[in-house]
Amino acid sequence: MDKVSPDCPYPGCFFCVMKEGNPSKRRASILKFFRELPSQDDDGQVLPISGLWNTAMAHPNDPEFIELGIFECMAALIWKGLKNRRWLSHDQNIYIPYYAAHIIGSYTMNMEEFAESAVHAGVIPPLVELLRGRLTWVEQRVAVRALGHLATYPSTFPNVANHGEILELSIQLAMSSLEIVYSHFYQYVDRRLSYHCDLLTRGMGGVEMESRKSEEWASQLQCWSLQLINCFAFKPEFLPAICKSEFLTKLPGMWGGLVNENSPAGIGLLRTICHHKLGRGPVASCPGLIEALCNIARSSDDWQYMAIDCLLWLLQDPSTCHKVIDKAVPALVDLAEITTLGDHKKLGDTIVNVLQECMQSQGTGRNSPSSRTKEQIEELLNSKQRLKWEKNMPKEDLHIKQAAALVVKLEGNSLFSSGNISGAASKYSEALALCPVRSKKERVVLYSNRAQCHLLLQQPLAAISDATHALCLHNPLNRHAKSLWRRAQAYDMLGLAKESLLDAILFINECSQSNDPDLSLRQNKVPDYAERLVKKQMRAAWLFREAAIKHGGVHCEGDAGDMYGQETDDSEWETASESDIGNDGRDEMGDEDDDSEWKNEDERKDKYDKPPMKGKIHDFQYYSLPR
Repeated sequence: MDKVSPDCPYPGCFFCVMKEGNPSKRRASILKFFRELPSQDDDGQVLPISGLWNTAMAHPNDPEFIELGIFECMAALIWKGLKNRRWLSHDQNIYIPYYAAHIIGSYTMNMEEFAESAVHAGVIPPLVELLRGRLTWVEQRVAVRALGHLATYPSTFPNVANHGEILELSIQLAMSSLEIVYSHFYQYVDRRLSYHCDLLTRGMGGVEMESRKSEEWASQLQCWSLQLINCFAFKPEFLPAICKSEFLTKLPGMWGGLVNENSPAGIGLLRTICHHKLGRGPVASCPGLIEALCNIARSSDDWQYMAIDCLLWLLQDPSTCHKVIDKAVPALVDLAEITTLGDHKKLGDTIVNVLQECMQSQGTGRNSPSSRTKEQIEELLNSKQRLKWEKNMPKEDLHIKQAAALVVKLEGNSLFSSGNISGAASKYSEALALCPVRSKKERVVLYSNRAQCHLLLQQPLAAISDATHALCLHNPLNRHAKSLWRRAQAYDMLGLAKESLLDAILFINECSQSNDPDLSLRQNKVPDYAERLVKKQMRAAWLFREAAIKHGGVHCEGDAGDMYGQETDDSEWETASESDIGNDGRDEMGDEDDDSEWKNEDERKDKYDKPPMKGKIHDFQYYSLPR
């Protein structure tokens, strides 16, 4: 390639070629550049490759470079890096396989015809070698991304599937990716490959930036592995290889942390698996998996409907219904009053219909539902019948029922104020029985108040159920701030850090938008009690926590002093006692604001007629007057 710019010292400079004004000359020069680049050993090759990467990221649908042979060039460069370690270690060539795989992934993520061109150019075999870990985890990350895009399209999936090891490699990578990144990069600062640090920070520098970026990339490595596996899971013939108990049990925990909030994560793959009859059997038989699905179904995040779908499919399948019904029904009953969840209309009605069909089909015998499950479904069906009756009831009668419920609720508030928590809970239950089903705002408050009582009585499962009811009834859905907070506390009691963290963050978001003076963030300051819970749960749900425990970064459960590989001031992480929370820690159940009532912890302990606490008192629980 001839030199284009008289000011450029490099013959055939790619950037000078790109400035060529004559379109035909420009295309001819680019074509020649792509053909010759893999055979050259000149210094400075990484510069045009990084420029091509920027172009691919910015304009992934532009066909020019695809037509001129960029895929053939990138495949050849990856092979060169794999086979010629002398060349790879020279100058900055070590970056080239990473950029080459990234370019392939960027140009194939949107356009099926580009993916077909890439396959025809022979990109799959070198990508598979990167996926095997022939270089490092950084190249594995971009290889699994590119292969995932190629597997997305019907025309190119068979080419990916023909390489049988891809599925098994992806499964292993999904399970081990966090440990790989932790042990090969995060844990030992002095052993890091410098080019990894440069790629992670991209000029921003600093160990803190490297650490944050490594968590993000580890999350992406896992999520892109799941995306690739998901493409295989749509084909029933691959499900036996995917539906191994060791892998299925880990899927609910593959959530991407807080950096991949838009990823379907492990629950997305579980939904694909449950769509097939062949996949539902292993899921239903996997210990702990149904309970995890129930927790996700109750959550307030983008994955909620996926978990609900899984549970409904399992219940509608006669071969799996009896295995999951007793575990799934409590969660689905809590969710039965959802109206619209995203694009899913009348989701609550669908839940009710499925549960009703289950009751009719299960019958009696060894595999029949438990008596408690039957009671819960009957109560749900009765509430739906109540709604039908109310539609034909005179408005005056509805107003009378509503007034009666209000009187009982106020009695509950009075009992709560006097310290009779169990008595208050009973009154809120009585008020719920009286309150018209269509009076959603009133029922939101009653369920939320009762959830608070359950928290004080150390009954976290009941608190989660009531808080979830309130969140499903609230308009907009899942946005009732204080129910989010109560459920966050209940999840914390159960040690469910991820669920507690998500609810606590949503609670803070709602506080920032609330007009309630008891909730609104004063001068945009996050309430101390919420900040402490978020800090605690971020540590417990830390992406590398399991890997850190395995490799000695965290010595035991609950010991987070050296979780981040450095000394931590324990005082920063002390949890809030009720006595030091103050006004910001009070909840919505109060019409009265006498701060003196909450000053003395010993007086509070004597005040409530609850049984003695077992173990440690819940750190983030705070008492408040009913609303």
